[in-house]
Amino acid sequence: MRRSQTDSAKDKILRAALSRIRTNGYAATTVEDLCAAAGVTKGAFFHHFDSKEGLAVAAIDYWSEVTGALFAGAPYHKLADPLQRVLGYIDLRKALLTGELPEFTCLAGTMVQETYDSNPAIRDACARSIIGHAATIERDIRAAIAKHGIKPAWTAASLALYTQAVLQGAFILAKVTGSAKAAADAVDHLRRYVELLFNRAQQKESAR
Repeated sequence: MRRSQTDSAKDKILRAALSRIRTNGYAATTVEDLCAAAGVTKGAFFHHFDSKEGLAVAAIDYWSEVTGALFAGAPYHKLADPLQRVLGYIDLRKALLTGELPEFTCLAGTMVQETYDSNPAIRDACARSIIGHAATIERDIRAAIAKHGIKPAWTAASLALYTQAVLQGAFILAKVTGSAKAAADAVDHLRRYVELLFNRAQQKESAR
């Protein structure tokens, strides 16, 4: 379907927000910056968004749609063993650590660090994005627990959220070091940790 000019302007603004906010942060990104990056007028901006905050919330939802489609179509979903799917997801996260820092860091993670106390609407949108993404990993973790016949002290939900904690921390390490290497090392440790969790749980079950 052919998009209208107004729809095209909205998409341009949203894409500009993904780029500019991950580069400069939420507070330092102005409406003027976004309009310039998108090649649209301020009138077009306010035709689609009633405020910078409204744009931020919409950008996070757009981010979730774009990244959600990326992960939903990833090859690791075809693996028969759910544990291998979890590890495949982690491998993909490492593979995505390419290009300039703003290209692989998380929009929701970037914004929530600035707005968690000052802007509840943006904070809640970031929570929907990060926790909602964790839920997609939780399904495979739960299936892996069942398939491998283990009874861990931890839950699938807690491990899924932990993967996101490590990834967000990895992005921070990349920012403070100016390199993706520290982030990649953190993701490698996450992979080893998940393997170790399941190996130890299986050992305990077999020892009973």
